[in-house]
Amino acid sequence: MTVHLNTQADLEDAVHALVRQDPRLQPILDMTGMPALRRREPGFAGLAHIITGQQLSTASAAAIWTRLSAAFDPFDYQSVRKARADRLGRLGLSAAKIKTLKNIARELAAERLNLAVLANEDADIAHNTLTALHGIGPWTADVYLLFCLGHGDAWPAGDLAVQEAVKIGLGLKARPTEKEMAPLAEPWRPLRGAAAHIWWSYYRVLKHREGVIGGEAKPNAVLNKPPVAKRSSARVRIPARKKPGEQK
Repeated sequence: MTVHLNTQADLEDAVHALVRQDPRLQPILDMTGMPALRRREPGFAGLAHIITGQQLSTASAAAIWTRLSAAFDPFDYQSVRKARADRLGRLGLSAAKIKTLKNIARELAAERLNLAVLANEDADIAHNTLTALHGIGPWTADVYLLFCLGHGDAWPAGDLAVQEAVKIGLGLKARPTEKEMAPLAEPWRPLRGAAAHIWWSYYRVLKHREGVIGGEAKPNAVLNKPPVAKRSSARVRIPARKKPGEQK
């Protein structure tokens, strides 16, 4: 079962189901409150937006994206595929990013890539499809799946903020590596994307607590409980939201 986080209501349903699935997350949710859904545009434009911002400050990325969006109407893969590399460079894209975007545009034009179908694929398969493309790393793939396609099980294992939040929230001695994050997230399938929203919210709370991020602060004792029992192989079914006036 693939869960989609297309609305705030979807995210809230997923978070409540996730907390029932792993009670260790309840104290974290109590501390952060319900996270807000974060979404970006889907399709080529959404993926290009993420790639444009890689390794840049927020301000620089926004400025380049504004120039790109203004230069092409519409901003789609056909426009980028036909655009001269020097024109894209003058708009602020590096040679590496131009190569990446043009390669994706060619794959889409040849119908060897369909970004829309990734929303309904297994998260790991969709992740591997994206990372097989030139210039797309694990972080970019996971952010696209989660924020552009609303894939409820996308897991940004390489995100440093999520890693730091997991370290403190689960009482780990060291920040987990990207490889170590995979088994840690197993109890949260098929809702790892909702778990990521919780951990990002927790990280923002920690940032406002002096001496926690980057310091030697001890993890909250409530959060440092032993892991819950092993996850059942059965998929979690999110209860349908009741319509106004419907009886409980």
